[in-house]
Amino acid sequence: MHAVAPLLVDEGSSVTTRRLAEAAGVSEGTLFNVFSDKDELIAAVVDATVDPEAYERALNEIDVAMPFDDRLRAATELTSRRVITIWALVSRVDAHHQPEHRRLPDSPALIELMTDGHDRFRLPPTEAARHLRALTLALTHPMLSSEPHTADEIVDIFLNGVGT
Repeated sequence: MHAVAPLLVDEGSSVTTRRLAEAAGVSEGTLFNVFSDKDELIAAVVDATVDPEAYERALNEIDVAMPFDDRLRAATELTSRRVITIWALVSRVDAHHQPEHRRLPDSPALIELMTDGHDRFRLPPTEAARHLRALTLALTHPMLSSEPHTADEIVDIFLNGVGT
């Protein structure tokens, strides 16, 4: 599934199963041994892309020995990449392949990071984590920002606001 995601981003849902099989390094028959049809494969790729497990794992791997601001930057970079990756894929697949619209679940790993720096915020860690993700989404998403902001810029705004 991970091998075909870039092809779906490039060519969208109209990509042929032959091209998908080539990208995965398997025969078309092998694809159909695993997936009943192309729609099922595309749905599996979308599901794998939006699944937060790898994101949470990556957040948990941020070195806790780093200064707090550097950990925030690392978490923001991961969040930005996730926003861009998900958007790139879901903007190219047919409507029936779009992920289910629901409230974004809280990120336990990001909340834990905020808990470590709770003395820096006037909000509880869960709210601080939600605010950082919302700010990152707003400043990274191609439909909301003409040019994605860097993790440094986002963390600076998050920690210091936009005032002088």
